[in-house]
Amino acid sequence: MPKAKGKTRRQKFGYNVNRKRLNRNARRKAAPRIECSHIRHAWDHAKSVRQNLAEMGLAMDPNRAVPLRKRKVKAMEVDVEERPKELVRKPYVLNDLEAEASLPEKKGNTLSRDLIDYVRYMVENHGEDYKAMARDEKNYYQDTPKQIRNKINVYKRFYPVEWQAFMDSLQKNKMEVE
Repeated sequence: MPKAKGKTRRQKFGYNVNRKRLNRNARRKAAPRIECSHIRHAWDHAKSVRQNLAEMGLAMDPNRAVPLRKRKVKAMEVDVEERPKELVRKPYVLNDLEAEASLPEKKGNTLSRDLIDYVRYMVENHGEDYKAMARDEKNYYQDTPKQIRNKINVYKRFYPVEWQAFMDSLQKNKMEVE
């Protein structure tokens, strides 16, 4: 559909816009975002990737960083070329990465609260009698005795400390009743 007559405006040149800054910001926004915060904060946009990583003590190409030695080395030849070490200007990045890597991994797999409550209820009321657990009215999913046993074993494996405390409390309650 054609435009209405006289409704188009001619683009005028913006003399007051700093083109250098505009292009630099556009380039910076177009660059991929660095996920690692330690590297991102130490990154210098004026330098190349290789220069930035070398200053942080990191390698861009692992094949060049740790070269493979040739297998055909004679016994008399012991000439090993030593490359001059590159100067690490930002060692704190490497130290931060090593510290973060040395932290213990957080356990990400947990059981649902419903399953924990289900297992505790079954063990409280039936002890080790899996057939009685299968006939219990709270067995909504109609688990077989083996399925219930497996769920209890999973709970024991995931939370051994809590399981032991739970069993101790059951023993204590049993002693008080008798």
